[in-house]
Order: sequence, then structure tokens, then C-alpha cells
Amino acid sequence: MKDSTTPQQRVKERDAAAYIGMSVPYLRLSRCNGGGPPYLRMGRAIRYDISDLDKWLETKRVKCA
Repeated sequence: MKDSTTPQQRVKERDAAAYIGMSVPYLRLSRCNGGGPPYLRMGRAIRYDISDLDKWLETKRVKCA
């Protein structure tokens, strides 16, 4: 459960793409295909929570044996 006193930082699509090191078209395609990070749709605006981006990036970590 999230602490209600700590506001989440939400970023625009362009900033989210830069944060994860991918392109804006990658994020758009991943929203359509269902493989990208979680996002919020507020009307026509798309926003990403930094904490969701961090969690999504962690799922992409590869550990070598």
C-alpha cells in the first residue's frame, strides 16, 4: 500500500521514454501490444508513474548464472 502523504511523480510520455531509455514510438506500440509499462490515461493525456517505470524496468533485468 502506498503512503498517502507521498505524492507519486507522474511524467509525460516523452519523459517516460527518456527515463527508460526507449523511444516514444516504442511506448506507443507497447501500449497497443500490451508489453510495456503501466500507464494512466486521463482524457487524451498519457502519464506514467515513476514507481511503475522502475518496477517495469526491474522485470526486464537479466541475471546470468
